[in-house]
Amino acid sequence: MNRLYHFPLSPFSRKVRLSLAEKRIEVELIEERYWEQDNDFLRRNPAGQIPVLRLGNKLMSESAAICEYLEEVQPSPPLMPRDADGRFEVRRLVGWFDDKFHVECTQKLLGERVFRKVMGTGYPDSTNVKAGSKAMRFHLDYMAHLLEKRRWLAGNELSLADFAAAAQLSCLDYISDVDWNRSEVVKDWYAKIKSRPAFRSLLADQVSGFRPPSHYANLDF
Repeated sequence: MNRLYHFPLSPFSRKVRLSLAEKRIEVELIEERYWEQDNDFLRRNPAGQIPVLRLGNKLMSESAAICEYLEEVQPSPPLMPRDADGRFEVRRLVGWFDDKFHVECTQKLLGERVFRKVMGTGYPDSTNVKAGSKAMRFHLDYMAHLLEKRRWLAGNELSLADFAAAAQLSCLDYISDVDWNRSEVVKDWYAKIKSRPAFRSLLADQVSGFRPPSHYANLDF
């Protein structure tokens, strides 16, 4: 049995879930409260991080490494370009969203509004929330800049870069922290990716104590 140990509002888990679903690799989803540092989970990944993918007899961690592994063992449909320049651009943008966007936006907004309550670490820090909202405007403008010249973020074909970005944004959309009116081209991009069959399980996610807005699962938002 293939299994993915994940948390519903983990963008890194979501990126792997999107890759698995796009490649039609079926997995059982096991929700993991990774911050509790359960001994069984630490045996799967001593780093104590999610996602962790059990694929056959293999246990794999680190979302970027997992996604590239999936690309190598299941190359169709492709999520990486064939040419070196194209692969570089995808990896650059995956790094942008996994690192810069996550630190500047997701950690500050989702971390304060959701994970502080879920983990029992206190109340939201308004300074972080304001900083995250300000950074979000910059990132949405950067995405608009890319999408004005390309059909998808890294080029004219859907790629892992789009899934990395959508994974982060979908978590923030769950708590209504994305201003979709800021850019029509970004909103259109998200509508396209949100309509893909691979996205369906994300739209069904529920986190106890937090109800998503009505537009979250609406394909015509």
